[in-house]
Amino acid sequence: MINNASIEPSGAPAVSLPAPVPAELTGIDWGGLPHFCSGLHNVPDTPDILIGLLDADHALRARAVWDLYRLLLNDERVFPATAPAALVVAALLDDPRTLAAGEWERRAGRRPLRAELLNWLASFADVARLDPEDGVGAPQDLAAARAARPALHARVAVFCEDGDPQVREAAIAATALLLADPALAVSVPQHVPAVRDVLGRSADSYYRWIARERLESWGEDITALIAAAEERRAALAWARTPPEDPFDESRERWLAEQPQDTAALEPPGRWHPDWTTPGQAVPHGSATEPPAAVRGSEPGYQGLWRIARDEEREEWTFTPYVGVGPLHFGMTLEEITAALGEEGSVSFHYTRDSGERRLDHADFRTTGVRALFRADRLECLAVNALTGPQVRLDGAPLTGCPPSRLEDWLIHRTAHGRLLYSPNADPVFPDLGLAIRAQRAGDVNLTRPLFLLHDWLDLWHSLPSGEWNCR
Repeated sequence: MINNASIEPSGAPAVSLPAPVPAELTGIDWGGLPHFCSGLHNVPDTPDILIGLLDADHALRARAVWDLYRLLLNDERVFPATAPAALVVAALLDDPRTLAAGEWERRAGRRPLRAELLNWLASFADVARLDPEDGVGAPQDLAAARAARPALHARVAVFCEDGDPQVREAAIAATALLLADPALAVSVPQHVPAVRDVLGRSADSYYRWIARERLESWGEDITALIAAAEERRAALAWARTPPEDPFDESRERWLAEQPQDTAALEPPGRWHPDWTTPGQAVPHGSATEPPAAVRGSEPGYQGLWRIARDEEREEWTFTPYVGVGPLHFGMTLEEITAALGEEGSVSFHYTRDSGERRLDHADFRTTGVRALFRADRLECLAVNALTGPQVRLDGAPLTGCPPSRLEDWLIHRTAHGRLLYSPNADPVFPDLGLAIRAQRAGDVNLTRPLFLLHDWLDLWHSLPSGEWNCR
């Protein structure tokens, strides 16, 4: 039943929400419950995120879902606002507006909003069962997340027999992880068959892992599931091995016939056998000193390769997968223009299938940054090595440095993280959402940092030609 009560946060229109959401929203001091980046410029507050989930515009709904992950479960952590927000999300599941389907940032393919909200609740439950020493947040925030599990289970479990297979799978996944609460142990037996038969056979590798891990923790026999996983890995290894006959297309056909694995790119919790273990960045020798930016051109020099001096550059900081300086990912061109106070030089491209004109990138030459877009939203930011702001990480400069010095320092800093290289030998640090490219400055090269989202980590296929040609 829909309750027509509405919430009117500051600067936001009234939005009708289902009961008991209005009472929960109005009865909680959200201002005293921060998320990962509360109070930062242009970053939405938790009530704005929750109301955005039911916006009529799919782009705004998708942005709100993305905000749930990046601001309320950032880096597998819970925050003061996370548990109350999870209760609100669970209360939204009954709303018919959650039946609207679309594509979402975290997972491949189309699915109803209801399924995606259930996936977020599964991620919440996955994090809530970790221990404080795992670095999942303050003890009181983790305790609040665990205390919310019985109420969440009551709202989520009703969808375990939903007629939509995507909703059903997501609900079973969330329920299985919520059942890690000892207080819910009595409910385990009734969910075992669905976890085994639905999640255990899912095309989604994250769901299959949940099935194996949960069933084993409940003392169930998972021999058949392990055998199926091994068989699948062997088949994938065979299909990805080049055949002796160059005209043999059987392996390609087999791969094309396999259902799409919709697992999240960066699922919470621990890595499991269906995913490749990430490579480790190996430091070279002893730890290095932080890099230093070049001094810049002599005062009065106005040549083509003029390099801004330290005192001429703005000072920015960045938060991985959230934003850089006054900008945050997901902003529109208009929002970026307002934040920087200058009009950008805009470039467009045309899609191959429909010929539709889409925003490609915008250069803000006074500020010294290039904003790169996907679906008209900021997803990558390149900082000009010669004129851009000085962006710092742990106090160390990232802009306008000797590339080898910065790369070596970053490798030591992220010695236990992942390190990738583009075909152009640009180092990419997935844990930071950071890539370091080299930009010509006369007779030398200086660092041009790129701050980007997960989908842009493959620079070769993500960056437009205009960015590759920026030397």
